[in-house]
Amino acid sequence: MTTLSDVTHRHPDILSGTPVFVGTRVSVRSLFDYLEGGDTLEEFLRQFPSVKREQAIAVLDAAYESVTADAHPA
Repeated sequence: MTTLSDVTHRHPDILSGTPVFVGTRVSVRSLFDYLEGGDTLEEFLRQFPSVKREQAIAVLDAAYESVTADAHPA
């Protein structure tokens, strides 16, 4: 199982500490910006080939878990 710390990190010398995908200088925010703008995951990966599909999926899974963890049943 991949953990978020396996696919993202932050360091003050890389984009001023903005979270990035491990092994890249691509900010995690870029993934969400692409998706919010209507682009597909495929387009994001095409534009940022240094990001692995598994990394992007792990970030999306973590976001989903974060949002649904405290959700109250209707």
